[in-house]
Amino acid sequence: MTQDERPPAARGAGAFPLTRGATWLPALAVLALAVGGVVRLAHADTPWVWRGWMAVLVVAGLPVVVRTARGVLRGNFAADVAASLSIIGAAALGQPVAGLVIVLMQTGGEWLERYAEGRASNAVRALEEAAPRTAHRQRPDGHHDDIEAADIVPGDFLLVRPGEMLPADGVIERGRSHLDVSRLTGEAPPDLVQAGSEVRSGAVNLEGAIVVRATRPARESLYARIVELVRTAQSEKSPIQRIADRYAVWFTPATLLVCAVAWFLTHDPLRVLAVLVVATPCPLLLATPVAIIGGINRAARHQVVVRSGGALERLASVDTAVFDKTGTLTIGRPEVVAVDALEGWMSDDVLRLAAAVEIGSGHHLARSTVDAAMRRGIKPPVASNVVDAPGLGVRGTVDGRDVAVGAAAWLSTLFPSQLDAIAAARGAGLRGVVAVEGTVVGAIEYADHAREGLHGFFDALRRLGLRHLVLLSGDHQANVEGIARAVGITDARGDLMPQQKVEAVRELMQQGRHVVMVGDGTNDAPALSAATAGIALAAHGGGIAAEAADAVILCDDITRVADAIRVGRRAVYIARQSITVGLGLSGLAMVAATLGYFSPTTGAMLQEAIDVAVILNALRASSENQ
Repeated sequence: MTQDERPPAARGAGAFPLTRGATWLPALAVLALAVGGVVRLAHADTPWVWRGWMAVLVVAGLPVVVRTARGVLRGNFAADVAASLSIIGAAALGQPVAGLVIVLMQTGGEWLERYAEGRASNAVRALEEAAPRTAHRQRPDGHHDDIEAADIVPGDFLLVRPGEMLPADGVIERGRSHLDVSRLTGEAPPDLVQAGSEVRSGAVNLEGAIVVRATRPARESLYARIVELVRTAQSEKSPIQRIADRYAVWFTPATLLVCAVAWFLTHDPLRVLAVLVVATPCPLLLATPVAIIGGINRAARHQVVVRSGGALERLASVDTAVFDKTGTLTIGRPEVVAVDALEGWMSDDVLRLAAAVEIGSGHHLARSTVDAAMRRGIKPPVASNVVDAPGLGVRGTVDGRDVAVGAAAWLSTLFPSQLDAIAAARGAGLRGVVAVEGTVVGAIEYADHAREGLHGFFDALRRLGLRHLVLLSGDHQANVEGIARAVGITDARGDLMPQQKVEAVRELMQQGRHVVMVGDGTNDAPALSAATAGIALAAHGGGIAAEAADAVILCDDITRVADAIRVGRRAVYIARQSITVGLGLSGLAMVAATLGYFSPTTGAMLQEAIDVAVILNALRASSENQ
């Protein structure tokens, strides 16, 4: 890859700026190649085969030299100069085979990079190809129009038939089905959805037709955001790649110095050319982006989208982990932990009636109530006259009886005569009071729980060297300490506002720690941005947290944090290994060339072997083998 073809961020990284008086050098180099080739071809006593090789060198080498000259004219003096000087020297000294090997090395290295990028882009192509292109929008008369998915607007009613992917995020208005959400969560079991269920683009309808009311345009839906995250993950040049550039930039003057020494000792131009051809490290530079892109690709296979190569390197450097609580270390959705029934009532009866009126509500506690009933094998009856008071509760008619479920304060306004009974049912935790025909019959208690497998996850982090684990939350300190004790975290801080989370993260970083922040909510976004590396859990939507993070976990599995760090460290290790080994081997070859151990042609073939081996080594970063 020549300097003028690199991304804008890469141009000038570590390069030596040339003065205006030196801008004639590239033109002179191009002219030298052409003149040298023409002069050689003009000798009548040279074999026609040799002339043919020289003609091919001039035709094939000239574009490489021109591209390098353009880069130099922009003020960049980097590794490609050595390659161009080798091609010019080969033409001038009548060594066409050596020059053509250098040309092959340039173009072959670029092909390897495109091949590696193609491997890393498979996930992007697969996501884009699977994205829905059309949607069935319902008209007021009940008929449907096929429209472009890009034309979906909030409020549209969309028919989703069995086998089709949901084209936009929304809420189910009619129908009942199971959705395959494996593309979004990585989990194989399908989700049961019905009227009132929130659904996201990217899920596939498995059974009956459903009607979804769109809540976002298709371009802002979860699936579109996932595609965009994966697409942009490979667009930024990583810091370690810039390190490789700096290595190569300083390696070029060192090469010219060795050439000068070879000339001073031997006055043999072929020795100087041999040094040049073994010191052409352009494909070596390609090894670093290949390793970084391979790491990004491998992380994607673990359901982790890393935004850039720089983000991957930052993940590799972390030594301290900071976690949000709700939705991160806990499941983020309170579950039914107890159903208290008053005398004369059975807990299953209380739960059955409550689930009947809440089955159509979109409130998260309502969904938890229905799920609890289904786990107990209770089939809620059909409710009528259901009225949903957002944030307060639900009321409806079940089996001919008036049933109300909701907050104690709301029920107190509905049934003032039941104030004492409501106060007794309220309890200390998060509870919903149930009333039948205006009489309190029981209460349902909810609680959030720590995720399963956290102890093993934290053990994995400690094995990776992250021994300082911190819990930061806006929840009450007592609740935070309870979760911290349950999962084995000693540093737990509650009652924090978003800015206080940022201050806590910065305090750790000021102590010299490299911090990875893991969160899922809007209030976590500032801390995700402030940390060395931020990881967002986006299984429940992500929102601004996903935008602020360096990496996004697409499935509802926090253990993927350890996978992301492990993949980042391996990719960075392989990239650095490629730099060190490649430059080391080239340095040894330069010394051998100075001592006359091989010709320019042999040296070019040796350097080709070194560069290809280093690039192939970098491809290991995308493999699953440790």
